[in-house]
Parts: sequence; C-alpha cells; structure tokens
Amino acid sequence: MIQSTQYLYDYVRQPAESTKPFFLTVSLTHPHDPYATTQSLWEQYADVAIPKPAVTIPQSEQDPHSQRILHCIDAWDKAPTAEAIARARRAYFANCTYVDNQVGKLMTLLRDTHLARDTVVVFSGDHGDMLGERGLWYKMSWFEASARVPLVVHAPGRFAPGRVRASVSTMDLLPTFLDLVGAAPDPLLPLDGASLFPALVGAPLRDEVVGEYMGEGSASPVVMIRRGRWKYVSSLVDPPQLFDVEADPRELRNLAGSQDAKVQDVERDFAAEMKLRYDLPKLHQKVLQSQRRRRLCWGALKTGRFQSWDFEPEDKGSEK
Repeated sequence: MIQSTQYLYDYVRQPAESTKPFFLTVSLTHPHDPYATTQSLWEQYADVAIPKPAVTIPQSEQDPHSQRILHCIDAWDKAPTAEAIARARRAYFANCTYVDNQVGKLMTLLRDTHLARDTVVVFSGDHGDMLGERGLWYKMSWFEASARVPLVVHAPGRFAPGRVRASVSTMDLLPTFLDLVGAAPDPLLPLDGASLFPALVGAPLRDEVVGEYMGEGSASPVVMIRRGRWKYVSSLVDPPQLFDVEADPRELRNLAGSQDAKVQDVERDFAAEMKLRYDLPKLHQKVLQSQRRRRLCWGALKTGRFQSWDFEPEDKGSEK
C-alpha cells in the first residue's frame, strides 16, 4: 500500500498535459496462511461467534486427491485441535478485516486525489481456503471453499449496481480490461478467458468456468468444468467427481457413477468434453518434463552464491 499510495500522489503531481491513463496493481497477501494477524485486529474478534467448520470428513473417508493434500501439508493423522481451528479461523477473519481496511484507504485516496470518478476499481483474489471444512486446509482442490474468490467491479459513473450470478473466472479479467479501455487483443498472442464487459452493462454471460490444477498434492493434472449447477472434476489417477452444487452446495454427494439416467447423461457429456479439451496423458508428461527442468535449474542456483529465481523488481525509490 505504501508504494501504491506514493504512485498515486506522484501521478496527480504531474502536469495534466503529460499524464497518461494508468494501470495499478495493488497486491495484498492477506488473508493467507500462516494464520497470523495483528493484536488490534485479533481483539476486534474477541466476542464474535465465528462459525466452526460445517462438515468434518474422517481422513480415511476422504477422496484420493484430498488424502494426498493431507499428506502434502503434513496433516495426515495430525488433525488440529478444536482450539487450534478456532484460532486459525479467527485470525483469518481478522485478516479479511485488514484487507477491508486497506481497500478503504485506497478508495479514500482516490477520492482525495480526485481520481475516483475516472478510475475503475476491480477487487479479486486468487484462491480461497478450506479453513478446516471437510477436515482440509489451504487450497489445492476444486471444492468451492478453495476455488471461489471474490470479484467486485466498481465504476459507478459507468455501470449500474448489480450482481452477476453466473460463474466467471479470473482468466476473464484481462479481456475485460481490454474492453473497459476500448482496446483489442494482440491477434498474434493467445488469450484465455472471455470479457465480462457484457455483464457490466446488463447482458447475460455463459455460466461456465474451466480450471486446471497441477500444483502441490496432485499426482497428475486435475481438471474441472463448472457449468450452471454442475461441477465435473477429472484426472488420470482418481475417480471422476460430479457435484450438483445447487442442490448440494457442500459437495457431499459425488454423483459420478449414479444410476439416475439424467445424471448419467450429464456425466457422459462432461467426460466426452474433457477428452476433447485435454490430452491428459500428454499434459501429464509435459508437467513432469517441466518439473525436471526446474529441478535442474534449482540445483544450479544452489551452487556457489545462491541466486533466487523469483522476480525481484528494481527498487527505484533508493536511487539518488
């Protein structure tokens, strides 16, 4: 927030004839594990009845991917105590308040610098957190608590207030930004996602999200399609999952393999679509090759003077 604040002050100090439209990313790491917060935010929730996880599933009854996640986060046979769960959720709520406070500061700054009227503010996140639901923690799965993120577009001078109930993806943000400023994508570069601009002016959107997960806890790529009330999850190594998230929002009933003819048709269509969208054996091998290359690079980076491969932007504020 400090650098973002300084950027906006510097921007409005420029002569009007030399200013150009700006695009500013303000990145906040909270709320996130480890679940730690400041004392003042912690105390704000001293007398708040924070809900406990609604669903607990014994580890032995978890689906195979969830069992791998528990091993990955070193939680197998190490379930946290009720007191530890309550502490973690309280700190998470406190850090949500921290984010609220920072967004409030940013909105006040835009008003104070007379930028609010012409600035579109988009608030989103990159993942959720299971926070003990189903006995799981962190992200790494396609369950709703892990995969859902907030998305708010604020531009009162351009769009009327409203709520879009269709599922959308953070991949949709870049094409949306292009539409907001009247720009066209580069025809030579691939662009995933679809613009959300139609929804901002009241038009309907296709209720669909396609996702891919190949990170921690996965033994093979885990792919997902969320369309309307249905969510279908597939991989090479695990049984498929099919949830009716409208009738079963906690995703407790895996309908894959159902004897219901209508559900069988839904599963059959999703399975066929997955085969058209993905060559999972080929994708699996590409991931393994990428891992091998990165492990080779990691070994080289640890030889001699250590050099992190993380991007480290130049600190221009230190220049004389």
